[in-house]
Amino acid sequence: MKDLEYVYCKQRNFYLSNKTRDISYRILMLKKLKEEIIKSEKEIEEALYLDLHKSSVESYITEVGFVLSEINLCIKKLKKWSKPKRVSSSIACFPSKARIISEPYGLSLIISPWNYPFQLLISPLIGAISAGNCAIVKPSEHSQNTSKVIKKILDRVFPPEYVFTALGEKEVSQELLEQEFDYIFFTGSSSLGKLVMEKASKHLTPTTLELGGKSPCIVDKDANIEVSAKRIAFGKFLNAGQTCIAPDYLFVHKDIKDVFVKEIIKSIKEFYSEESISSKDYGRIINQGHFLRLRKMLDDGKVIYGGDFNEEEKFISPTLIEDILLDSDLLKEEIFGPILPIISFENIDTLIQELRVKPKPLALYVFSQNKKVQDKINENISSGGVCVNDTIMHIVPQTLPFGGVGNSGMGSYHGKKSFETFSHKRSILKRKTWLDIALRYPPFTESKKKIVKKVL
Repeated sequence: MKDLEYVYCKQRNFYLSNKTRDISYRILMLKKLKEEIIKSEKEIEEALYLDLHKSSVESYITEVGFVLSEINLCIKKLKKWSKPKRVSSSIACFPSKARIISEPYGLSLIISPWNYPFQLLISPLIGAISAGNCAIVKPSEHSQNTSKVIKKILDRVFPPEYVFTALGEKEVSQELLEQEFDYIFFTGSSSLGKLVMEKASKHLTPTTLELGGKSPCIVDKDANIEVSAKRIAFGKFLNAGQTCIAPDYLFVHKDIKDVFVKEIIKSIKEFYSEESISSKDYGRIINQGHFLRLRKMLDDGKVIYGGDFNEEEKFISPTLIEDILLDSDLLKEEIFGPILPIISFENIDTLIQELRVKPKPLALYVFSQNKKVQDKINENISSGGVCVNDTIMHIVPQTLPFGGVGNSGMGSYHGKKSFETFSHKRSILKRKTWLDIALRYPPFTESKKKIVKKVL
């Protein structure tokens, strides 16, 4: 652990040299990172296949391509984002000028998960670099192949005093959290998020927590059944369900439930064939522990499609399940796997009341052609983000911040918001000295009070 302390000290000194405050230097390093990612694309894809059985197309769409798009935006917009913003001052401060500048926090710590191991580490790192911070990054120990490739890429681009990749088990994360960082960005489970926040509180370190939760998907009776089923199947079974914003349980109006289930099954077969274990586009569960957790859930209800598994391959087929036991984890915990509980409902108002008292999820999905229904659900159920008549895709526009609320996290990023997340908004007021009004100075007379009331 002495090596980590040494790197931490080197980064502190490097940051104090002010080199990372140079906007041109930040852009240069982002360009170098982009070049290295493009060169290493094949290596990244191979690592993602070994860790999660991701196809090359899925790897590019959800990981490599996503990251390159973020870098391109930052390179293009960084100078504009970094400019000081002039704001109006107050008559009480006349004569003066006011502005807000974006300055880096300093040393940032980024801890990432295993489900999108490349994207969910590099994306916040882009924000940290863009804002002028140094960074120590800790990839997940569960996606070891991708973590090793990440370290190779970052070591080729950045000196360790600027960006350092710390590999290892959870003990490495624990050691890093004992250090006094200026910003912490964590992506993972709610339970681990609480531990990270507890550690951060010792140093009053500002923190972004990207967590998860049970993201509900509501399908009303007027939804476009064919399109809705296809989009839900895509969002749920992408990466074998190991997506923090995957639909976690599906509420379908009783009038269309049977036909809707048939349409989802049709979509699953179209995507992954009758034998999904043979599909090159269908993923695997990350490790044995998660496989056994999901395997146990299959016994908590009536499987109406799928339910196949292969422990040696860590494979669980796309599964639809109903008649769920009331005390099942399927209804209480985030599933994080390819099992979709289906629950019918009759009255949308009753369903809203049931969902609004549950912990706030990371995503909320609404399938309806009725704007009044859409608005009613959105206005009454809080969530990190909302997607109407689709799943997952609300994270694609770089103009939309991505993040949770309450139990699903705090803070957000993507696009310009990533730059803002890793930037301290510093207020600066510059006064002139050629005029100094005495209203604020004692003694405070009644005449001064009358003038102040008129001015303020």
